[in-house]
Amino acid sequence: MAGGTGSVKLVRGLASQGINLNVVCNVGDNYWLYGMYVCPDIDTIIYGLADLLDFDRGWGIKNDTFNFLRQMEVFGEETWFRIGDRDAATHLIRTNMLKNGKNLSDITEWMCEKFAVTVKIIPVTDNTIETRITTDKGELHLQEFWVKHRGKDKVEGIQYVGADKARPNPQAVNAIHDSDLVILAPGNPLTSIGPMLQIKGIRKELSKMKKKVVAVSPLIGDKAISGPAAQYMEAAGIDVNAYGLAKMYSDVCSNIVIDTKDKSIGKKIQNLDMKIYDTKITMKNQQAEEALASFILKQVHV
Repeated sequence: MAGGTGSVKLVRGLASQGINLNVVCNVGDNYWLYGMYVCPDIDTIIYGLADLLDFDRGWGIKNDTFNFLRQMEVFGEETWFRIGDRDAATHLIRTNMLKNGKNLSDITEWMCEKFAVTVKIIPVTDNTIETRITTDKGELHLQEFWVKHRGKDKVEGIQYVGADKARPNPQAVNAIHDSDLVILAPGNPLTSIGPMLQIKGIRKELSKMKKKVVAVSPLIGDKAISGPAAQYMEAAGIDVNAYGLAKMYSDVCSNIVIDTKDKSIGKKIQNLDMKIYDTKITMKNQQAEEALASFILKQVHV
């Protein structure tokens, strides 16, 4: 279960292990831009598996050009969301297919074929969910808060608009039910994994299967490896450490992988009736991605 730039690294590592892999993907940060429907988490996973991802930025297509954006600037449009020319083609095709009656699952499957990605990528729902951040200056879509305003405003709360009414994707429910192991990727727990857990049918299925669910921490000590996870957790009143994460996931998960530096917090986590596994969780290169994936598959016993 994946979303965001932290997730794609582990997804790539797992895909290298020769396993039958399904990726259930977050849709909470999908965004309408210039009349196009952008699905950042789905696209990041597709590009990552197709070896097209801009590794330095963590999103978008490597070596992309930005002529479309330059022209939008000439027309006086805002250009804070830095989509490249090839990336824009993905969003445009998706939007046209949606307008012609295709759902997001069918479109994602078609995109995977076009990018020669054999891993099955499943949007968690075909309904709309919008992650919105309440700040001291008002309410913003997640993309506006994090990309446009660079996460500067003080976070006061997070809402998942539409999650209570969203119907879980039956393919996602089946994937969770039929799998040997379910991995909550080290994405932001509140904006990458959180929106998926807010869908009742998904949370219910994970709760039933929690013995085979393992979460991978995106934190070392009281800091996120990347992104604003610590900021969001603090605003939600969650301890900013591996224990806070474990507590947040405790009803859907019985296993957690933490960094070796966090071993001292292990006893507290065990009190949540959770099995702990520790290793190096930072993925700075392909070798580290594959090492973490291999560790999870070999060491986590469910």
